[in-house]
Amino acid sequence: MVYKKVMDPVKPAAKEPKSRRLTNIERSSYFARREAAKVLKSVLQGDANRRAVGSIKTLVYSPSIRNKKATFALVCQTLKYLPIIKDVLEIANVLNSKWKRQVELMYIITYDILFGQDSSLTGDPEKYLILRKSQLQSALAKILLKKGAKRIEDLMSQYKIPDVKKPRYVRVNTLKLDVETAVSELSKDNMVEKDDMIPDLLVLPPATDLHNHPLVTNGSVFMQGKASSMVAVALGPKPGWEVIDACAAPGNKTVHLAAVMKGEGKIIACELNKDRVKRLEHTTNLAGATNVEVLHENFLNLNPEDELYSKVRAILLDPSCSGSGTVADRLDYLLPSHSHTSSDGDGGDVGRLLKLAAFQEKALIHALSFPGVERVVYSTCSIHQIENEDVIKSVLPFAAFLGFHLATPFPQWARRGLPVVEGSQHLLRTDPVEDKEGFFIALFTRNATRSPESPQKVERGSLENLKQEAVGKCDCHKKFLRARIPKTLVVWILSPAPILLYPPLSLFLHIDITDLR
Repeated sequence: MVYKKVMDPVKPAAKEPKSRRLTNIERSSYFARREAAKVLKSVLQGDANRRAVGSIKTLVYSPSIRNKKATFALVCQTLKYLPIIKDVLEIANVLNSKWKRQVELMYIITYDILFGQDSSLTGDPEKYLILRKSQLQSALAKILLKKGAKRIEDLMSQYKIPDVKKPRYVRVNTLKLDVETAVSELSKDNMVEKDDMIPDLLVLPPATDLHNHPLVTNGSVFMQGKASSMVAVALGPKPGWEVIDACAAPGNKTVHLAAVMKGEGKIIACELNKDRVKRLEHTTNLAGATNVEVLHENFLNLNPEDELYSKVRAILLDPSCSGSGTVADRLDYLLPSHSHTSSDGDGGDVGRLLKLAAFQEKALIHALSFPGVERVVYSTCSIHQIENEDVIKSVLPFAAFLGFHLATPFPQWARRGLPVVEGSQHLLRTDPVEDKEGFFIALFTRNATRSPESPQKVERGSLENLKQEAVGKCDCHKKFLRARIPKTLVVWILSPAPILLYPPLSLFLHIDITDLR
C-alpha cells in the first residue's frame, strides 16, 4: 500500500496540461481576443449611448493595443457577424451570469468557433464555449433553417450586413518626401496609382494595411481619405500666408495645409480638448510641420479685432459634426445602431443635429468676421442638409454684407450642393455610396482690397431684410431659433464680447450658446 501511494502521482499528472506553455501563436491569439474584447466593449457602449470615445480604428490603433492587426480583424469580423452571434447565443442559452459579465469576450470567442479559426483557443472562457460547440452549431443551424438560408452568405444578406470596400488613399507629405519616391517605395508591395484630381494623393487597393509601413510611421505619408484631402487644397493658402485651422485635431488637414504652403508662413491650429491637443502636437511633429503653432484654445474665444490675428488671410473651419458621411471609413456601418437608423443616416436625432448646426453657424460667422481674411473653407463629414446647405443659407446674408461670395472648389467635380440655397452650384458634395464617404465643402472668398460698408450707412429696413433672409428661409431652423431669440436687443455672439464692429447686425445674428456648452 505504501508503494502504491508513493508511485501513484495522480494529481500532478492532472495539472500538467494546465502548466503547459503556450505556443507563440496561442499566446498571440489569446491576448488579441482580450484586446479585441476591450475595444469591442468600448465601441458597443459608445454606440448604445451615442457618445463614441473614438472610431473603431482610433481605438484599435491606440498605443495601449499591442497586436493591432489581429485585434482590428477580430473586432471588425465580430461586429460584422454580431447580429447572428447574438441570436446564436440566445437560442443556445449557454451563458450564465458569470460569462454574461464578459459578454464582449464571449462574442469574440463565438465568432472564432463558428466563423473563424478555433485551433488556438486557449483560456477558461474559450474552453467553456468549446465544450458547448455543438450547442452553438445547432443554434446556428436552426437560424439557417428558419431564415430559409443554405449558406452563411445568404444568412448575412438577410441580416442586411453590408460589405463596404473603399480604396486605400494615402497623401504624400511633401514636407518630407516627393511623390515619385513615395510611389516607387509603395509600389514594391502594392499597386499604386496617382489620384486624378488631388495633388500628392495616391490610391491603393482596398484593405491595404500600411499602419506599420516605414513611410507611415516616419510621417512621410499619411493615410487620409480623398474628400478629407480636398479641404486644404480648396482653401489654397499661398506660401507665407498666416492661416487659422479653427478645429484642428487630430491634425491631418493641418499638416496638409503646411505642405500646401511649402512649410512657409504660419498656421495657428486651435484645439480646445486637452487630449486632442496632444494628438495634434504629435501629428505636427511627425509631419515636420514647423510652421504650425498649436493653440490650446476655443476658436470662438479668439477676438477677430486682436492685433495677433490681423494678418490672418485664410481660415479652415472643419467643426464638430454628426460624422454621418464617414461610416465606411470609421466602420460605423458595422455598429448595431447603423441597422436601426433612418434613411438619412442619423436615426431621426433632429435635436442633436440642430445643436450641431447652431454651433456650426456660430463658428462660420466667427470665421468670416476676421477683417483680413480673404478665403474661408467650411467643411463637414456629414450628409445632412441641416449641417451643410442650411448652415450656408443662414450665414450668406452676413457673408455678403462683409463682401464674401461663394466660389467653386474643384470645378471638374460633378457632385454639387442640394438646390435649396442660392449658389448651390458652388458647393461641393461627395456621395457616401459612389465615393464611399459623404463630405461637404463650401469656399467663401472676397477681394483683399474691399472694405465692408460702414454699418452706420445701412438702413434699418435693410437689416430687417437681412434678418428675414438669415433665419426665415430655413424652415427646419425656425422653431429652434424662435424659441431662443430673446426680446432684448443686447446680443452676445461667438465670444464673451458683444459685437462692436457691426452693432446693427446684432438684431439678426443672435444665437443662444448656453445650450451648447
